[in-house]
Amino acid sequence: MFEGAQGWAIIAAGDLARAREFYEGVLGLTPTEEQAGDGSVVYDVGGTPLLVYETSFAGTAQNTVFGIGTKDLDGDMAALREKGVSFAEYDFAELTTVNGVAELEAGRTAWFTDSEGNILALVEQS
Repeated sequence: MFEGAQGWAIIAAGDLARAREFYEGVLGLTPTEEQAGDGSVVYDVGGTPLLVYETSFAGTAQNTVFGIGTKDLDGDMAALREKGVSFAEYDFAELTTVNGVAELEAGRTAWFTDSEGNILALVEQS
C-alpha cells in the first residue's frame, strides 16, 4: 500500500521564531525548506523530514511527539544540558527515570520538552 512512501514527523509551535531558535540553536538542525506563506519550516533528522509549523495548539500533546535515536545518550544529554535543556523525571509503576534516564527494553531513553512544550525523546541505539 505505501511502497515508496516517505513518512513525516509534524510538530506544532505556538511561536515559530521561538521554535526555530530551539531546533536550530539548541538541537543544531538546519532548515531544508522554509514555507513563509504558511509559517512552517522543515528539517532533516536522520533522513526523516521534521515539519515544524505555527498553530495555537502547540504543546497540548501529553505524549512523546518525536524521538531521536542516538549512539551516545550520555554525551548528547550533557551537550543539551549545557544548552539549558532539562530532562524529565518520571516515577510511574511502568516507568522510572534516574538522572533523566529510563532503562527500557527499546534502549535507554530520556525525555525533554522543546520551546513549545512538546515532549521529545532521545533513545540510545546500539
